[in-house]
Amino acid sequence: MRMVRIAGLVLMLALAGQGVAQEPPAAADPVAAVDVFVGSDDGGNTVPGAAVPFGFVNVSPDTTGGSTNGYDGKTPVTGFSFTHVSGTGGNSKYGNFRVTPTVGAVDPRNLVFARSNEKGSAGFYAVDLKGQAGPIRTELTATRRAALARFTFPAARDANLLIDVTSAVQLMGNGPRATGAEAWFDDDRTLLGRASFTGGWNEAPLTLYFAAAFNRAPIGFGTWKATRGTLALQPGSARAAGGDQRTDASVQLGGYATFDTRGQRAVQVKLAVSFISAEQARRTLAEELPDWDFAAARGRAEAAWRDVLAKIQVTGGSADERRNFYSALYRSHTMPHDVSGENAWWRSPAPHYEDYYTLWDTFRTLHPLMTLIQPERQRDMIVSLLETYRHTGWLPDARIAGANGMTQGGSNSDVLIADAVVKKLGGFDDALAFEALLKNGDVESDDPINQGRALRDYLALGYMSLNETRSASRTLEYAYNDFAIAEVASALGRKPEAARYLKRSRNWRNLWDDRLKCIRPRYADGGWIANFDCDHLYPDNRTAWWDAPFYEGSSAQYSTYVPHDVAGLIGKLGGEAGFVAWLDRLFDGGGYEQGNEPDFLAAYLYIHAGRPDRAAERVRHIMANHYRPARDGLPGNDDAGAMSSWYVWSAIGLFPNAGQPFYYIGAPIFSVSSLHLEKGRRFEVRAPAASAAARYVVGATLNGRPINRAWLTHDEVAAGGLLELRMAETPGDWATRFTAPPNPYLAAIDARPGK
Repeated sequence: MRMVRIAGLVLMLALAGQGVAQEPPAAADPVAAVDVFVGSDDGGNTVPGAAVPFGFVNVSPDTTGGSTNGYDGKTPVTGFSFTHVSGTGGNSKYGNFRVTPTVGAVDPRNLVFARSNEKGSAGFYAVDLKGQAGPIRTELTATRRAALARFTFPAARDANLLIDVTSAVQLMGNGPRATGAEAWFDDDRTLLGRASFTGGWNEAPLTLYFAAAFNRAPIGFGTWKATRGTLALQPGSARAAGGDQRTDASVQLGGYATFDTRGQRAVQVKLAVSFISAEQARRTLAEELPDWDFAAARGRAEAAWRDVLAKIQVTGGSADERRNFYSALYRSHTMPHDVSGENAWWRSPAPHYEDYYTLWDTFRTLHPLMTLIQPERQRDMIVSLLETYRHTGWLPDARIAGANGMTQGGSNSDVLIADAVVKKLGGFDDALAFEALLKNGDVESDDPINQGRALRDYLALGYMSLNETRSASRTLEYAYNDFAIAEVASALGRKPEAARYLKRSRNWRNLWDDRLKCIRPRYADGGWIANFDCDHLYPDNRTAWWDAPFYEGSSAQYSTYVPHDVAGLIGKLGGEAGFVAWLDRLFDGGGYEQGNEPDFLAAYLYIHAGRPDRAAERVRHIMANHYRPARDGLPGNDDAGAMSSWYVWSAIGLFPNAGQPFYYIGAPIFSVSSLHLEKGRRFEVRAPAASAAARYVVGATLNGRPINRAWLTHDEVAAGGLLELRMAETPGDWATRFTAPPNPYLAAIDARPGK
């Protein structure tokens, strides 16, 4: 899809030295630049179906070879389910209430369809399923908790819609299993039901309800039960119950409706999902899809996407870069899911979000992006996390479908909250937040696999020993979590706690091997692990990631993860030249892994050594070689927008160090990036000479005043203004002498890292 460039952009400087860009003329519709299929294959695990921003319902095709998202582009379609996660790894979850159109006898078993004419856009999906009687056109659109599907059948007297109440996405046969289900027709146009599940990602039980309505009366309807070798149809409105798959995965239960399409070929069904009850789902249908106007519903979904995509307007770059950018910005607005009004776990009028899948992935780039361009959403998400703490006793590092877990590393909600505090986001109970953070940092969790930290070794030894799984990577993450808690303590005037946690944030040094120049796991007695190589990937073929010293990575990758103490890391490596050479070995030796989050910050660390040119080279290489507007166009799992938000930041030439009040200046690919901020403010990055060759910043002005530093404070960006970057094909001497960004939350603390 083609996107027309913004023309005639006029800039002016405002009073008091603050540069403000004049509102640009209307740009081409960013919805047209979104490719919903980017990352849907080869490990990206994104979902191409129809949804609205942060909507719980994502109605999307399920295929026989799908991963955690239920989808791949190569294998047959089995139907269209209404709940999905996007971009996630690990095990599967959701894939509920699958609707499949068929022609002929009612039989829900072994349904597979070849496909053609597959299309999608923001809030819309369509495909032709190949049937014996002819193709069946499927069109889908969605609201926050419901979706509308239109099926255009060939002319037939027995066109069916089959709803599998027991469906769930299976990953290599290891997904959720139904433990019981019910379905019943309230009248000939309304099917209601519920299903309970166990297993899948985080293993926690889950119950969901639905209400489905048809736009016209069927000529036959009823419920069904099936196994691999049996099928029992029950015509009429009698209730069907059963569906326990724990001992037989082939057990199914659902409902059907049969239509005569020899005259009117299109049949529509709308279906709402609820955590509370089938009646709640029925009310959602009336509220969110009050009529059968498919075009209007699709238009509303597109308008919702247009609003969020317009938060950042870009000019310049190539057509592929703009498609990459808006597709990434689109995916950055898919999770967590807004289930406000559907809180089945405690009574609260507060906003409620589920499916933080996981904060370990998203705290680094996604949530800082929300803080800047979607602050109201970010406030609501933090309020929801704090309500989870209030009612469960812990802040989750991961949570899905009403249950905490699984925690991959540290208590990274600490960083998410610190990011909001140091950037003055407001809108949540900071005293409650600090209470929750102190519990993360001081109280040994009784269930650290799902919430909190395993602190025994960490508090006694200053590191996690090899007696614990993921010992080295968790030590690094705990140290940064402690830094985040110190910032919040300082902001609240709690100086003793701030000093204590800031001192603890130096614990990463307890695993630093000065001889090998990397993080090296240790035993509880202080001895080092033997025969150790910094570049060796853990695990080997005999050790699961979950049990390795480094989670999903090597020491070389994790040794860069000291976001709060880069100066200390540079000192450990003998100074700036040694640090640059050390980073070069990571990138040039093949150790860097863009497809996994621990490396996200590494390219920008060159800036701390006065080498923004090297940062620009690395960042541009990553963008050009690891992101493409294609089904296999992502470097790894998108992880609920984490991988995509890295690209969004890098493309506009800014990048966060999550939990700290500044942004790096990188190497923008667009000539203009205009960020629409809170209170009508706008911040613009102008790099008119930016190109594939002109990747180096050789001069910069902020609001008309020269700056010689490769960072901006959050306050400078949030106030609105104009950053102008002079780009060139060869580096100059701009920002070659690094000065640290100010952090007022650390100024009054004596026990600072490195002091």
